[in-house]
Amino acid sequence: MDSILVTGGKPLRGEIAIAGAKNAALTLMPATLLSDEPLTLTNTPRLSDIKTMTALLQSLGAEVSALADGKVMAMSSHGLNSTRADYEIVRKMRASNLVLGPLLAREGHAIVSLPGGCAIGARPMDIHIAAFEAMGAIIDLKDGYLHATTQGGLKGGVVKLRFASVGATENVLMAATLAKGTTIIENAAREPEIVDLATCLRAMGAQIEGDGTSRIEIQGVDRLHGATHPVVTDRIELGTYMLAPVIAGGEVECLGGKLSLVESFVEKLTEAGITVEETDRGLKVRCDGGRPKAVNVTTEPFPGFPTDLQAQMMAMLCFAEGTSVLEEKIFENRFMHAPELIRMGAKIDVHGGTATVHGVEKMKGAPVMATDLRASVSLILAGLAAEGETQVNRVYHLDRGYEHVEEKLGAVGAQIERIKGQ
Repeated sequence: MDSILVTGGKPLRGEIAIAGAKNAALTLMPATLLSDEPLTLTNTPRLSDIKTMTALLQSLGAEVSALADGKVMAMSSHGLNSTRADYEIVRKMRASNLVLGPLLAREGHAIVSLPGGCAIGARPMDIHIAAFEAMGAIIDLKDGYLHATTQGGLKGGVVKLRFASVGATENVLMAATLAKGTTIIENAAREPEIVDLATCLRAMGAQIEGDGTSRIEIQGVDRLHGATHPVVTDRIELGTYMLAPVIAGGEVECLGGKLSLVESFVEKLTEAGITVEETDRGLKVRCDGGRPKAVNVTTEPFPGFPTDLQAQMMAMLCFAEGTSVLEEKIFENRFMHAPELIRMGAKIDVHGGTATVHGVEKMKGAPVMATDLRASVSLILAGLAAEGETQVNRVYHLDRGYEHVEEKLGAVGAQIERIKGQ
């Protein structure tokens, strides 16, 4: 397996182009199943998860082509020949369950394996199942597969989510576009990726109101047509690279960044004494020397602090002045990066869903193990300021969500390289 080798102590200066959002692209790609006309996505990130979703859609009979060096995905589902999403593909990635809603809406039936993904919590499917049952679907679990059918198609209704689940909101939103009548999603998730999906679906002819709020209303239509849609900027990659100059020192401009995508995150950076400036091209982060101040962080659904930036924020707080408390309220088992940071000299106490971080003046490089996607990049960030070399192993996690991380950080002055596995 590949690993990433980082030599710390190099301040960063320059600019980093932020890719399209992984979580948005993985939601937008299944939307092609809703129409027999072409759907083209621009600004798509080049990630292993995109290849997994491509394989899944192709297994259903969709045509998917990566163009412009992978930055454009051209798709067509005019020749669907299967409604079964097999375990061998679905197990690799949680977002695979997002084919369930479109298949049910268009074909009236689907067989979808229970999903896999990274080890950061159960993320149960019961919210999705209850939502589709509220729309008239009949769902049985057999041998690890969800067998879903409808009698005469999905029907509009009130879908009240017990938790503001992003995946369930996306799945229901897509399905409701072709359901009969009006569907109202209550306690809907409000993430930018959901607004991006709704924007794309409207371009395909869907009637949707309220996206970005906790109540979304969808009036079903008979069919959707093709469209071309640009994927929204990846707010998690944006936040990750904004932390790089905070940890390593220097000044970096993140091209394509928008304050509206990361407001709660920027509030914490400002509280820590970091300068963030919105420019015509993106967001510029400057650290003029000295350690950031300790801050307390609680992860929450959007617009709160993102759980997907918690590990990276912990890496920064390892170097902060004072003691910080991070409370993880979205996923259980999401502090697996803490023991690896401790190997580098961090002082962290974990009790259940709370981590107390006592900032230290310096850390030392060490061989460390990536346990999930965001944990892997947090270790790279810590390595930017640690003394000596940090080797991050098992970076296949990293490649699921960050494209060419060593090239992007290397271009702004980091001493970083990928070591190919034997």
